[in-house]
Amino acid sequence: MAGFPYTVCDVFTDRPLAGNQLGVFTEGAAIPEELLQPLARELNFSETAFVLPATAGGDARIRIFSPVAELAFAGHPVLGTAFVLGAAARRDEVVLETAGGLVPVTLTYEGERPAFGWMRQPLPTFAPYAHADALLAALGVERSELSVVRSDNGIAHLFVALADAAAVAALEPDLGALARLARDSAQPAVGFNCFAGAGASFTTRMFAPADGVPEDPATGSAAGPLACHLARHGRIAFGAEIEVSQGAAIGRPSTLHARVEGSAEAIASVHVGGAAWIVARGAFELAPAAVAA
Repeated sequence: MAGFPYTVCDVFTDRPLAGNQLGVFTEGAAIPEELLQPLARELNFSETAFVLPATAGGDARIRIFSPVAELAFAGHPVLGTAFVLGAAARRDEVVLETAGGLVPVTLTYEGERPAFGWMRQPLPTFAPYAHADALLAALGVERSELSVVRSDNGIAHLFVALADAAAVAALEPDLGALARLARDSAQPAVGFNCFAGAGASFTTRMFAPADGVPEDPATGSAAGPLACHLARHGRIAFGAEIEVSQGAAIGRPSTLHARVEGSAEAIASVHVGGAAWIVARGAFELAPAAVAA
């Protein structure tokens, strides 16, 4: 039997069995290429990470898969993988190579357990979204309180600002229509983010039906661009830290932290942080004939 060990980590939560689930295959180099996507589909978490030897100056390289596709970058797989590797080696910093670039993660500990991490994310770009009216119709809302924009930091997200948290909680989007918009050839997107809030506290929901994720419990790759979007519109100050609540609508409450440095003309850095818990370990045991097939 071929054994492929993995760890399950609950990310962006200060307690187990909440947040966003992540599968981390710590010996990814031993897994045949053709099994990466099927294993991610078998776990069926929002994302699964495969750890490989470093090739570009990091501590490790990771490949990230949703249930249906490989992603260049995603937030909770980076943070969760850093927790898993940090816990094994008691490292205060873990630098991960992603297809979207190097991502350093700084960890703080409670005893021997990593308790909180901050990742420095790739800088996002922003552009107006050409199909804002169709998006609002698919979400079942009349308007966005801010301009509808598309961000890209290795993964593309769309942002719609709603009036308050009640409006976010009440969303019942047309997931089929969102999936069709996601496949737009000119402006494809993975995530559709609806948010509301003020001061340092925001709530958000993210839908990614074309990627096999009807609703995501916690979206680290969107939290950084959200902070940028808010700062660029003067809703928060550059350098201010925000707290983002997500996942309650699907029974996986999550808390993300984000801050952005720079200015509306030039974003200097984007950091996203959160807690995580390692909750399970196991191994897939596959017969050699099945692996070969």
